[in-house]
Amino acid sequence: MMFTVQTDRSLVRASGNSTRYALASLVAPQVARVHSRGPVNVAFVLDRSGSMGGAKFELARRAVDHALRLLRSDDRFSLVVYDQEVKAVVESSLATDEACQDARSRLASIHPRGSTDLCGGWLAGCEQVARYIEGEGLGRCLLLTDGLANHGVTDHEEIVAHTRELRRRGVVTSTFGVGADFDERLLQQMADAGAGHFYFIEHAVQIPDFLASELGETLEVVASGITLTVETPDGLCAEVLNQFVSAVEPGRLTIQLGDLVSGQELSLVTRLEFPNGEEGTRIAVMFSIEEARAQVAGQSVEQVWTFASHASCDAQPRNQAVDEAVGQVYAARAQAEAVELNRSGDYAAAERLLKRVREKIGKYAGQNPILGRAIDDLQQAALVTSSPMSAMAIKGMHFRSSSALRSRSATGKARRRPDGA
Repeated sequence: MMFTVQTDRSLVRASGNSTRYALASLVAPQVARVHSRGPVNVAFVLDRSGSMGGAKFELARRAVDHALRLLRSDDRFSLVVYDQEVKAVVESSLATDEACQDARSRLASIHPRGSTDLCGGWLAGCEQVARYIEGEGLGRCLLLTDGLANHGVTDHEEIVAHTRELRRRGVVTSTFGVGADFDERLLQQMADAGAGHFYFIEHAVQIPDFLASELGETLEVVASGITLTVETPDGLCAEVLNQFVSAVEPGRLTIQLGDLVSGQELSLVTRLEFPNGEEGTRIAVMFSIEEARAQVAGQSVEQVWTFASHASCDAQPRNQAVDEAVGQVYAARAQAEAVELNRSGDYAAAERLLKRVREKIGKYAGQNPILGRAIDDLQQAALVTSSPMSAMAIKGMHFRSSSALRSRSATGKARRRPDGA
């Protein structure tokens, strides 16, 4: 595992009130696809409500068929479908050729109907996984839906609380929303609480690709339950700007980064607010990563800043790589907030927010092409959010900004270092 930390500027004002940024970057080891891995335990949970009729459910069938071909005979899988009723089409079984063929046959007889007991279907899938959580095996529940939770448990807080508890039991939840009618905020919250990933599937034809990609990542996990800890001295406050689950305690910020797959690149930005200090003295922050199962060695990096005069601070050079990361994170945060303002009908506030962030980034962007693109994106977002947006447009902007804030690609997939890099 490669782990580095760098800061935008290494001097802070002795008189206090300095804000600095630290960019923590991780690169997971690259391991060949044929490497020896532990067994996975996955549940496929499919919405079979009436709105899934036609191409959607047929493509979901194809997606499951393809996913089953990726499993080994020592992996486990289960298949759950739901409308207002929940049915375990295949209870948790070893992924033998016979079991996979039986699952295909049974799924072929399932057809969409009824309403949407999303929570009940998802919980049934998690139950199948939880029955066989063993040792260091990977437990995954993959939930695909195109609608709202309108039957059974529908309270978002209750559903998310269940997700968080199941994660503690070893069941990771990833969610897939199809089309214009699902609740992206609920599916995002479930994925975050469940340490998984959320995907927006704009067109039904994309279902097999997204489902196979998420399962493929599960099969290539090389580090599980990565935690980044930021230890700070008295008077120094730290906050993560990316959207990872985090906890703040006196002198410590803990950030849950989840699982990393072969060759995955992940970065996050921490904002640091510094106290007063005497010129020439130094102040240090310790950044450490640990992996839940100790399969990857923990690492620590000490980042040091020096208290200096106003003149020295104003004259110091900037770290371009950190400036780029900071600008991109602030741009993504602004777009995520602007979407919510648009959703509530406050179009003027969305436009003002995006303009303010665009101007802030412009003060230090110079001729940097990456920051220039971020500014252009904010300008385009301002045009879009300044008037009512369609459901699909809201979902698209929500998905792109949330993916960026979780250090994933625009399609929600893991960013990976090219082979040999």
